[in-house]
Amino acid sequence: MIHALDPKYSRQILFQPLGPEGQARLLAASAVLIGCGAIGAAAANLLVRAGIGRLRIVDRDFVETSNLQRQSLFTESDARESMPKAVAAERILRSINSDVQVEGVIADLAPSNIADLLTGFSLILDGTDNFETRFLINDFAMKTATPWVYAAAVASYGLTFAIIPGKTACLACLLDSSVGAGLEDTCDTVGILGPVVNLVASLEVAEALKILSGREAELHGRLLSCDVWSGKFQAMRPERNPQCSVCAQHQFQFLSGQAQPHITMCGRDSVQIHEHKRTLDLKALQERLGRSVTNVRQNGFLLRFLVPPYEMTVFTDGRAILKGTKDPAVARSLYAKYIGT
Repeated sequence: MIHALDPKYSRQILFQPLGPEGQARLLAASAVLIGCGAIGAAAANLLVRAGIGRLRIVDRDFVETSNLQRQSLFTESDARESMPKAVAAERILRSINSDVQVEGVIADLAPSNIADLLTGFSLILDGTDNFETRFLINDFAMKTATPWVYAAAVASYGLTFAIIPGKTACLACLLDSSVGAGLEDTCDTVGILGPVVNLVASLEVAEALKILSGREAELHGRLLSCDVWSGKFQAMRPERNPQCSVCAQHQFQFLSGQAQPHITMCGRDSVQIHEHKRTLDLKALQERLGRSVTNVRQNGFLLRFLVPPYEMTVFTDGRAILKGTKDPAVARSLYAKYIGT
C-alpha cells in the first residue's frame, strides 16, 4: 500500500497548504488528460511526479521530429518509430513514478466515445490543440458536473482557467466574452516557444492539484494569460453568463454531435479522416498496400505509407491522417482509394 508520507513526496508535503492530508487525497485521486502534445506532455509529467493516483491520457496522434522542441516526454527514438503519443507517454511516465496508474489510450475524442473515455474521473485536463474538442469537453463537463482546466498556447502567448460547473464561468461563457480571440493563430502559422508551453502547463497543474487534493476553496478563479516574450501577464475574473447556452440553458450542441467535427490538425499541413466503428488489420493492410505503394511501415499501433506528395498514417480504429494537404476532399479521396470505405 502506498503511503502519503513516502519520501518521494517529502518536499511537496512540506508545503503547508498541501501537507500529508492533501498528498493522501492526491494518491487516491484520478484525472484524464485529453491530448499529449506540448501542454499535455508537460502537464502529465508534473501530475505523475506529484503522485496522482490514476492518470488516463487520451491522444490521437504520433510522435514526429518537429514535436521534440516542445513536447518534453518524447525522444528521437519515439519519432523514428512513429510511436503513438499515448503509448510513448505511458511508457516514460510509468518509469518516472511506479506509484501512479498511467493508462495511454490511442483515440480521438468524439461525441461517440467521450462518455466511455471520461466517465469516472474527478478532473479533466486540457492538452488539446483545437477549440472544437474543447467545446466538446466543456459540454460533457457541464452535463456531468465534472471540473476541468482549460489551457492553450501559441507563439509566446498562453492562458489557462479552472472551470467548476455551477460555480465559475464555462468555456462558452469565456468565448461569448471574446476572451479566446487571441488564439486564432496556430503553431502551424506563427510557431510556438517551449517556455510558454511549460509555464501554461505549470499553471494548469497547480489548479489541478488544488482540486485533486481537496483544496478547491483555494482556486484563484482567474483567467491567467501570459506572454513569455514580452513579459506581459494579466489576470481577470470572468463572470458567468446567465444566458449561456451551455451552463445556463444546458444546450449541448457539441456533445450531441450537431457541431461540425474538427478535421484539420494544428501544427501540421494535415487532415484527419474519421471512420467510426471500424477495425483494421494493419498486417493485412501492409501486405495489400505493398503491391501498389512505396515505403509501407507499421509498428503494431499504426501504419504509414507514401503517395507522393502525400503521406498517410492509418490507425487500427480506422482513423487516418493525410499529411501534405488541408483539403478534406483530397484526404477522403485518397482514403477511399487506398483504405476503402
